[in-house]
Order: sequence, then structure tokens, then C-alpha cells
Amino acid sequence: MTPGPPRIAIVIVTYNSAQVIEGCLRSLGEGARGVNLVHVIVADNNSKDDCLKVVGEVTDLPVQVVQVGRNAGYAAAINAGVEVLDVATLDAVLVLNPDCRLRPGSLLPLAESLRRPGRGIAAPLLVNPDGSLQPSLRRMPAVGRAVVEAVIGGNLAGRIGTLGEMVTHPREYAKAGEVAWATGAAMLISTDVIKEIGAWDESFLLYSEETEFSLRARDHGWITWYEPASVVEHIGGDSAINPMLASLLIVNKVKLFRRRRSTPAFLAYYLAVVLGEALRALMGRRISKASVVALLRPSRRVHKLAD
Repeated sequence: MTPGPPRIAIVIVTYNSAQVIEGCLRSLGEGARGVNLVHVIVADNNSKDDCLKVVGEVTDLPVQVVQVGRNAGYAAAINAGVEVLDVATLDAVLVLNPDCRLRPGSLLPLAESLRRPGRGIAAPLLVNPDGSLQPSLRRMPAVGRAVVEAVIGGNLAGRIGTLGEMVTHPREYAKAGEVAWATGAAMLISTDVIKEIGAWDESFLLYSEETEFSLRARDHGWITWYEPASVVEHIGGDSAINPMLASLLIVNKVKLFRRRRSTPAFLAYYLAVVLGEALRALMGRRISKASVVALLRPSRRVHKLAD
């Protein structure tokens, strides 16, 4: 990273985001205090609402709209946004959901954390709109963790040592440190990483694309760093209530594991995930029922997002 204020671009992915994008954009001025905010790219996945009209009304930021032309997914929109940037003139790119709001001064600590050698991705502390913790840090996917989560659930497993993939205990969010990966609602990526490992994998559409990108960066020796001095408010998506999105999340999680591990390990992981979702489906959880169907019947999986 060059001396002086870090040179940052922000890529925000939108899709029918009219209700949240103004709040996101309005937070950027104070949120970027202390850095040189060079570009704000709104990569739009063919919104049908007034999203782009709202974006056009914001005149105090260096905003540029990139129209993807279809609902191509999160990774494809990020790639479209990054493609119009001259990354050689930047230190880092912040990838941001439209339902995020930067707290004042939150971008600088992320950028400063990337000045240390080996750090390639920086993730903030995510909070809900009421200020409560939103668990966003993850450990490496593993068969043992999948089995434990199937039996006792991800939230509880995350509180007991390192048994769960999701980090859920509040004390783990009080200190900065290296993590396997973090949710992609807000992450600052060094342009050195972008130049070295290339584009995001568009085959995931939604969910696990940030996992794949972070683990691929890790394969190349880059650290994902968690920085709690940076606070970002995240309203949150529909995967906890929308069966289609929930099933896509689960299927992509298994798909990524299959790509990175041996066949025996994948089969064990797959069976553990199926078991966990089946147990919750038997308890009447609708999103788990949809996930079991998608896991067992590939023809019922989501391969394209609706426009």
C-alpha cells in the first residue's frame, strides 16, 4: 500500500435495492473519513424498481453505475464492477452489500490493517440495525464440524471451542486477528490480491462465492484479517426465511467443499449436512425441507436467478 491516505474504490452490488441503497450511499462520506475514496461503483443486476433512480439522486459521491444486464448474481456483479476500475491506481476495493451502512471512520481501520505484509482481505465487525452482534466470522469447513453442527446446530457449536464453522461467541469478536473467511456483505480486498488471484467465481450465483474467493486467496498465501475497530451495520438478507435462497446457500456450501477436498471427505461432509437439514425438516423447518430436496435432487436446484 502506498504512503498517504489509502486509495479506495467501493463496489456495491444492487438488485431491486431502492429501499436500502440511499442509506448505504449516504453512509459512505463519513464512513470513508481518512481515506481517499476514488470511485463508488454501483453494479446493478437489472433492477426493476427505482434503485438506479435513487442512485442518480446522490451527487456528492464519485458514483458510476455499471449495468450487468441481467440478474447474474453477486460474484458476476462484483467482477463487472471491478472490471471498470484501474486497480493499478488503487490500494484496495471494498465489496459491499446495498443493505450495509458504514459507521463513521470505519473504512480507515480496514485499510490500515492491509498495510501489514501478508494481509490481503480485511473484514469489519458486522452489527444488526439495533447494534447487536451479527456473527460473520467462519472457521475452515471440516467434516467434524459439519457432524457437530448437524447434531447440535451451528449456533451452539460455534460457542463451544472451535467445534463449529460459524464463530458465534461474542468474546471472539472483541479482538482483531486472522480468520479463515468472513461473510461477504462487507470486505476490503487488496488490489494485490485481485491482480494475483483474478475474478470471483460466478458459478456460485449467491452464497459461498466469498468463501471460495477467501480460501483461494489463502491458497496463495494471503491472510483474511478481522478488524473490530471497523463497524458496519448490516440489515441482512432473506436466506433465513426464503426456502429457495436457503437451499442455494446449503447446496453451494457442499459444492465448494467438494471442489476442495477428496471424494471420501466430500461424501462424509455431504451426509452430515443432509442429516442436519433432515433433522430440522422433521421439526417443521420450511427452509430445511427445501434444502433437503435440493441436496437429494439436483434437478430441483437453483441454476439461474429470476430477473
